[in-house]
Amino acid sequence: MSSTLFRTKRVEQSILDTEEPEHALKKSLSALDLTVFGVGVIIGTGIFVLTGTVAKDNAGPAVALAFVVSGVVCALAALCYAEFASTLPVAGSAYTFSYASLGELPAWIIGWDLVLEFALGTAVVAVGWSGYIQSLMDNAGWTMPDALGSREGADAFGFDILAAALVLVLTFILVLGMKLSARITSLVVAIKLAVVLTVIIAGAFLIDADNYDPFIPKTQTVDAASNLDAPLIQLMFGWAPSNFGVMGIFTAASVVFFAFIGFDVVATAAEETKNPQRDMPRGIIGSLVICTTLYVLVSIVVTGMQHYTRLSVDAPLADAFKDTGHPWYAGFISFGAAVGLTTVCMILLLGQTRVFFAMSRDGLLPRFFSHVHPRFRTPHRPTILLGVIIAVLAGFTPLTELAALVNIGTLFAFVVVAIGVIILRKTRPDLHRSFRTPWVPFLPILSVLASLWLMINLPAETWVRFAIWMAIGSVVYFLYGRSHSRLGRHEETTAAEVGKGSPGTPHRRNRRLQGPRTAAG
Repeated sequence: MSSTLFRTKRVEQSILDTEEPEHALKKSLSALDLTVFGVGVIIGTGIFVLTGTVAKDNAGPAVALAFVVSGVVCALAALCYAEFASTLPVAGSAYTFSYASLGELPAWIIGWDLVLEFALGTAVVAVGWSGYIQSLMDNAGWTMPDALGSREGADAFGFDILAAALVLVLTFILVLGMKLSARITSLVVAIKLAVVLTVIIAGAFLIDADNYDPFIPKTQTVDAASNLDAPLIQLMFGWAPSNFGVMGIFTAASVVFFAFIGFDVVATAAEETKNPQRDMPRGIIGSLVICTTLYVLVSIVVTGMQHYTRLSVDAPLADAFKDTGHPWYAGFISFGAAVGLTTVCMILLLGQTRVFFAMSRDGLLPRFFSHVHPRFRTPHRPTILLGVIIAVLAGFTPLTELAALVNIGTLFAFVVVAIGVIILRKTRPDLHRSFRTPWVPFLPILSVLASLWLMINLPAETWVRFAIWMAIGSVVYFLYGRSHSRLGRHEETTAAEVGKGSPGTPHRRNRRLQGPRTAAG
């Protein structure tokens, strides 16, 4: 039984599956499109809110160094993703990579994890977008009824109609085609970057150098907690992270890391890229470098405009401009955040549908969802299904407590991909790799350790919820996925033909399963 749970799908077969007419996605993306996708999904409200909040609570002006630390952790994972995405340019990201290296059950687990991660991420972002739009409407004198404004704002019935409408509109756009989605994303990202750069440039003229003193504030010890709200590392070892000081930079890094969540979504578009061997590494690493640079610049500006001890928690950057006598920037920043969240929501939804599509094509989910639209060549069935579900989720469900699951899910995917790089280097050294992760196995091992460190700094309650979701996924796999796996059925058919002694047939079937031995990954 264990051998079937960890059976791997050959890289060549995964690539051949992408050429089946009914299950083939249209290749239309360039390196620029991928970079825009990456920037579009990484930069959200975090750049306007998280930078100042973490400066005040965890690191002071040294929050800029915390962004560098987080950027390095993400870069380690990005190098592993780049090798896989260029070697195995198939939809599914970490799920597909795991299937080729770790086996079917680990692949299912990571796919199940990604489905939850992207679903909750999309819903949370849609609710956040709705909040910004309602704020801008209030400034213009328009007020949404409580029952249609947000779930939390209603006394009885409540449905966030703006959040649900956004998800449905983006679902429609994704069904119409990847290139259209890329063009809309490019336009929105251009607006978002213009807002961010304007804030950086304008804020640079308002910096007071005295606000950087001290750059690394004196260490403050955090009291250890004993309930599930405490970080797992406290419950395991009794060690409480400290704020400020040198160690406070690393505490802050575990918080601001979540502002980087999303760059891995770029890998889900590998199958729809014209030249994935060249463009996937450029898109993944390029978007991460751009976003890290912007995060560092914004953090330097906000802590220079206002002393970190006086920064607000809800809207630090906007309030810093108010404090310096420029209140109109608050509305400008809200506009930039609202525009930016549109692309974040769309790209997260895109990532989820591609993972779902890949799992369906492998038979681990119903094959009904693996057929592409005859005209648009998009996975329209899972896109519509998931879009409607997420729209309802965003409209009805308060998601604040569940948002942390997005974070642990992303880090778990980082760990799996890094381990997969090491294993595939051992099991398939013959594969052509247009991009190779440097210093294997040391760099992937470092990536695993860095991701695990951030994971154990998450609340224990998040680990409990994550374990429950993984347990549910395991049950679904054993009840459905394992018996409907295409790979498993091919193996059973081959074994049956060998048992019957059918001459030549097993050889031909195996060749069809494995693909040409000289095929480049």
